[in-house]
Amino acid sequence: MQRTQSLLIAAALMGCTVASFGQSAGKKPISQPLVSHIYTADPSAHIFNGKIYIYPSHDIDAAIKEDDEGGHFAMKDYHILSMDKIGGKVTDNGVALDIKDIPWAGRQLWAPDATYKNGTYYLYFPVKDKGDIFRIGVATSKKPTGPFKPEPAPIKGSYSIDPTVFQDTDGKSYLYFGGIWGGQLQRWTGNKYDAKGALKKPDELAYQPRVARLSADMKEFAEPVRELQVVDANGKPFHEKDNDKRFFEAAWIHKYNGKYYFSYSTGDTHNICYAIGDNPYGPFKYQGVVLKPVQGWTNHHSIVQIGPKWYIFYHDVQLSGKTHLRNVKVTELTYNADGTIKTIEAYK
Repeated sequence: MQRTQSLLIAAALMGCTVASFGQSAGKKPISQPLVSHIYTADPSAHIFNGKIYIYPSHDIDAAIKEDDEGGHFAMKDYHILSMDKIGGKVTDNGVALDIKDIPWAGRQLWAPDATYKNGTYYLYFPVKDKGDIFRIGVATSKKPTGPFKPEPAPIKGSYSIDPTVFQDTDGKSYLYFGGIWGGQLQRWTGNKYDAKGALKKPDELAYQPRVARLSADMKEFAEPVRELQVVDANGKPFHEKDNDKRFFEAAWIHKYNGKYYFSYSTGDTHNICYAIGDNPYGPFKYQGVVLKPVQGWTNHHSIVQIGPKWYIFYHDVQLSGKTHLRNVKVTELTYNADGTIKTIEAYK
């Protein structure tokens, strides 16, 4: 375990935040929580019928002892938020999906995403099965706010966490996913499960995120899961020791001026980074940091165009100061003339 990881985990176990290490101490946040009556995190934002919908995790205090694999992140349902415009009133549309209604689910209903196709809304979610292995499920609804009805089994061949769905302009749809450490990606090699799968050593090549094209009905993979290549400026894959740049979790993809932007969290170093590619499968060449570390143990986001402007939705722990009780936020994102993204400081 690297020293940075050890320090941050120690901080989490002591109830501290990243601010304890000086990144944001004494500074004010650039945005405020969208809701304060519940704790929300990992916001996936979308525009459906001209309205903004946010699909976040719903954090709760389950009185579970904190551990470095996130066992205390014991979410049990999803609440979908909506608003007519940025800065407008935010509506909590109630429980859209409850873990007790997912036949195969065991525990930990983590970061979801959603999309719309063929008159149906699809909600993709990770949850540990009854064998305590993370799988990805899908649920459907005729309304963007649900309630969502889950399929009776997880998507065949799915694993790990943080699914994000992307529909390209040619009509094809893709699911991106993966998260190391508590997200269990290190237990999968060649799409085969190994309970003894280990984290990478500093000089080993880093784990890569996963992608698979979805079937026409959006409920299955249309192909075997493949590794997505996130590479450096020279086209070389990152090593584990490049933990301020390499992938850890929280995949998101969007398109801008014909290019594909793959963004993600570096996990233990808390950056939201991005890389650019020419097609949905990559390779994606690293460009820089979108969002610098926020207060808390995690950093997770979505990027969406709303009208003529672009925004990043993210979270921190402003309301609670506790790593597992987070609050979603939004701030404007801007591009440079060459298509690169201006780095955002969450605190000034």
